[in-house]
Amino acid sequence: MKMIFRIAKTELRTLFYSPVAWFLTIAFMVQCGVYYTYAILNIANWQDIAVRNNPKFKDFGISLTSGVFLGQDSIFANVLQNLYLFVPLLTMGLISREINNGTIRLLYSSPIKTREIVLGKYVAIMIYNLLLLGIVGVFMLMGVFSIYHADYGILLSAALGFYLLVCTYTAIGLFMSCLTNYQIVSAIGSFIIIFVLSRIGGLWQKYDIVRDLTYFLSISGRTTKMLRGLITTKDVIYFVMIMYMFVTFTLIKLKAGRESKPWFVTTARYLLVSVSVLLIGYVSSRPAFIGCWDTTATQKNTLHPNTQRILKELGDEPLEITLYTNLLGPGVQRGLPENRNDYLWSLWEPYLRFKPDIKFNYVYYYDTDDADSSLYKTWPGKTLQQIATQMAEGYDVKIAGFKTPAEMRRMVNLQPESYRLVMQLKYKGQTTFLRTFDDASFWPEEQQVAPAFKRLMQASLPKNIFLTGNLQRSIHKKGEREYMLHAIAKGLRSSLINLGFDADTLNADAREIPAGITSLVLADPKTELSPVATERISHYLQNGGNMMILGEPGKQQILNPLLKQLGVQLMNGTLIEVSKDEMPHMVKPYLTPAGTYLSQDPVLKAIRQLQEEGEDSLGILMPGATGIAVTDSSNYKPTTILTTFSGKAWMKVGTLVTDSLPPVLNLQEGDSKQSSYATIVSLTRQVNNKQQRVVVCGDADFMSNTRQGGGFLSIDLYSWMDEGAFPIFTPRPEARDTKLTISGTIANIEKIIFVWVLPVIVLLAGTILLLRRKRQ
Repeated sequence: MKMIFRIAKTELRTLFYSPVAWFLTIAFMVQCGVYYTYAILNIANWQDIAVRNNPKFKDFGISLTSGVFLGQDSIFANVLQNLYLFVPLLTMGLISREINNGTIRLLYSSPIKTREIVLGKYVAIMIYNLLLLGIVGVFMLMGVFSIYHADYGILLSAALGFYLLVCTYTAIGLFMSCLTNYQIVSAIGSFIIIFVLSRIGGLWQKYDIVRDLTYFLSISGRTTKMLRGLITTKDVIYFVMIMYMFVTFTLIKLKAGRESKPWFVTTARYLLVSVSVLLIGYVSSRPAFIGCWDTTATQKNTLHPNTQRILKELGDEPLEITLYTNLLGPGVQRGLPENRNDYLWSLWEPYLRFKPDIKFNYVYYYDTDDADSSLYKTWPGKTLQQIATQMAEGYDVKIAGFKTPAEMRRMVNLQPESYRLVMQLKYKGQTTFLRTFDDASFWPEEQQVAPAFKRLMQASLPKNIFLTGNLQRSIHKKGEREYMLHAIAKGLRSSLINLGFDADTLNADAREIPAGITSLVLADPKTELSPVATERISHYLQNGGNMMILGEPGKQQILNPLLKQLGVQLMNGTLIEVSKDEMPHMVKPYLTPAGTYLSQDPVLKAIRQLQEEGEDSLGILMPGATGIAVTDSSNYKPTTILTTFSGKAWMKVGTLVTDSLPPVLNLQEGDSKQSSYATIVSLTRQVNNKQQRVVVCGDADFMSNTRQGGGFLSIDLYSWMDEGAFPIFTPRPEARDTKLTISGTIANIEKIIFVWVLPVIVLLAGTILLLRRKRQ
């Protein structure tokens, strides 16, 4: 061990007696200084402007630790991106210099073992890497002092990723240095090896036997998780194994030069090391053997406790997830074998941390809806099999690996899923679908995955029944006034069906309303309810069923007889709110403090915080609404959820013209004005040892397809009626590192010091040292 450190000391002395180490150190320091100071100076200047112009300015609302150190133009992002340019220049002479100078013979003839030579040189370069880490550490330390409540956990994780990566690069450079006498060839060889390792993860991914091995060897993206603050044993072991492999390769190469053994002995040694690395890497990449440490202050890389509880409830029972990939459907490329590792580790890795025994299945097929002829119009004159064969050729896959439509339809019915890329979850005989979406994220997120897991454990699923028969809003139509988007749109991740709810329709004239449903929805009937339907709805309400009733101006007489038993009425007329930009009938009531407690939705929490701080509440546009009056509160407890701003709205009775001059309040014609009007009211009472929950809305358009299904508020209303069981909200703690402790002036001084002063000092120190060394 002493000899290893003695060699390391000598190598460090040699390293710093050459201009290369000094040049790389200064270049690295300037690079770090530029990316750090420019980032923090920009934020500091904007903070100064914000403070001068707004005395109430609190913070930027985003994590500045991530912004300064991990953003697109941040210090870590750019240093890691350019690191491969520095290392080969540093390592190209580690062994080749000894060979060219002839000193390698002296080392071989001395009582020094080959492994001591190799380890001594590698320890030296690891110590130099610590110097580079120390330079980054200086800026990390400055960031900790410059940012309120800086997230030092994510900085330490990123620093570990940086050090492991640079040590891996130098191990590669050490091996290349022993292969040739020419230092420039050694540097080029290092570039090539690093390039190969960064690309090998995309090679031969179609073949099961080599997919995991080549994916393990890939160095691309290995520091990504660490830069996000997540340290995994899989990534750490990878770096250690690659370092071990190239350092051992160096030892084997140097030993081969001193021994007179057959070539196959040396080859066997290389193979033994390679196989051992691949074996350890494969085993360490299995979910059951992966350990994780989320170093972030907000635990943003870890599943929400709500999701963790659901996974814990699944227990040790087997959970199977089958990915169905349609060669002729959307999203096919993401489901092909070459993208399987991306599917597993990008989507499922967070869940495998808590349930590593999930079994993944893959089914490939081709099919299309019998009623859809668009595919045949695109490929005129061809059969479905011929089209699939052409598509397989385009994707460079074998059509023999895809099941025919007949085979698939005997296995599972995917017609309701439009034959798109979809996952089916199976647990204790229960199944449910987990969908993909045509947006930037594509894969389902935690708010869609968690409800799917929970549905597998429930005997009865939450169901919303939408009444039909009186021209109500339809959940099966895509028109402007309809309710498909927020109810059953399978391609929209925010629709109820993707958040845990089932939906169905029912005509109360033809069938009794079943008990045990989550809620009954009566959305803007255009014709009078029959006595049979009214009696069945009333019976449902009397038995304590939850219900949502939505009305529209001009149709109050249809709903008011039913609403009478609830103690509320839709007021006569249309609410008017004259504004600069909107038509007069488009009012903008705000969410009351009581409304912010409908669910655990983080949006509601943010609105509540604004209200507590004296800020205006969030206005929600309602295109044509009427007010709700409480006439009898003896049976139900009414709570206003949405109400107009004080003095801004009034009630227009009679004909309303919206595309002309703004209407004028005319009390003689029956118009009225009061301080505010409730547009959504919740009603509660205790029935049969449970709380009955009813929502009455004076507008049905705000939840229509035109309004994107009502946005967050519609989800929160359904969540309230389901007593918070669904959706599964996964809010994250707010970042605390959202403000700087320094001003723009201080940040500018830091820029001068780190970009100019310190590099010049180091340059002078290096120049003086090299000149004194040369004179000696």
